[in-house]
Amino acid sequence: MEVKLFGAWPSPFVCRVEWALKIKGIKYEYIEEDLYNKSSSLLKYSPINKQVPVLLHDGRPIIESMVIIEYIDDTWKQNPILPTDPYRRAMARFWAQYVEDKFYESVKRAFFTEGEEQKVAVELAVEALKPLDQELKGKKFFGGEEIGFVDLVAGWIAHWLGVVEEVLCIKVVDPENFPSLCAWMKNFVEVPVIKENLPARDQMPGFYRMLRQSGLASCDGKQQS
Repeated sequence: MEVKLFGAWPSPFVCRVEWALKIKGIKYEYIEEDLYNKSSSLLKYSPINKQVPVLLHDGRPIIESMVIIEYIDDTWKQNPILPTDPYRRAMARFWAQYVEDKFYESVKRAFFTEGEEQKVAVELAVEALKPLDQELKGKKFFGGEEIGFVDLVAGWIAHWLGVVEEVLCIKVVDPENFPSLCAWMKNFVEVPVIKENLPARDQMPGFYRMLRQSGLASCDGKQQS
């Protein structure tokens, strides 16, 4: 079975799919995309959102990182990522969606805004972390002793959030207010399959500064048009 992954090195969404593939021990071909000059293959396999990641399995494309991870877990049964118990499976999906809807969206809003709007977004992001810290109390990972679905979805917090804080000159996470979350972040990046498949930290601020400037310029253009 042929497996290909279209991705881009700075993307946390691509990384979470790579982590899932590595956990499962699946061999795949990685195809690096230029996000500013997308290939015809990417546009062919992802005509709706035109974004990475795209998983190509025997010529059939699957898009959206959380959907891809569930597909991987359903297709290759070894080393389960989602719990088999229906209730725990449902709760894993809930917390993964919570990370996306409540925390990621607030951080994204902060990243592409300034002034009062950015301040409000940062406050919302901090509020969104409180239930996550509570959920992690007494746990090494969201799923217990082994990383699972929620850990993969939330994994960007452990590596990318610090870059966002650096670029924006803000602070979202600190050990005093979020001790369980900070312990999880440290544990997560020390897992070999994660540690060996993280983008180089020193290259990330430059990329994300450029991304922010591009996003702010785009917003200004829309307001003026």
